[in-house]
Amino acid sequence: MKNTLSLLKALSDQNRLRVVAALLSTHEICACQIKELLKITGATVSRHLALLIRAGLVDSRKEGRWVYYRLRKDRPDVKALISWLKQEIGNADVVKADRLMLDETGSCELIETCRKQSRRDSDSRP
Repeated sequence: MKNTLSLLKALSDQNRLRVVAALLSTHEICACQIKELLKITGATVSRHLALLIRAGLVDSRKEGRWVYYRLRKDRPDVKALISWLKQEIGNADVVKADRLMLDETGSCELIETCRKQSRRDSDSRP
């Protein structure tokens, strides 16, 4: 029961649910892409991802400067949850818009995505 509660808590936030939905449509995505997708700070992205990792929904790997995230499809409970989520949120408007945005950012080099974010972040500082 503790695992179920942890999974449900992890999905009880719209941004975390959007991250999971984005991961449903791709093998893995970089933290920069998640930041771009959700339009939130890197620190907030990190907190959301840490919660998803603690719940056992998401796994990560580091490659150079980049950290990539993917769904943990090796767990039977997560596989069942993924199947249910695909049916429930797969065609939601926000999920469709997120897929389009990921297609756009995915077609760029990751370094360019991060550069755009850095420029935007420095422009917004006083």
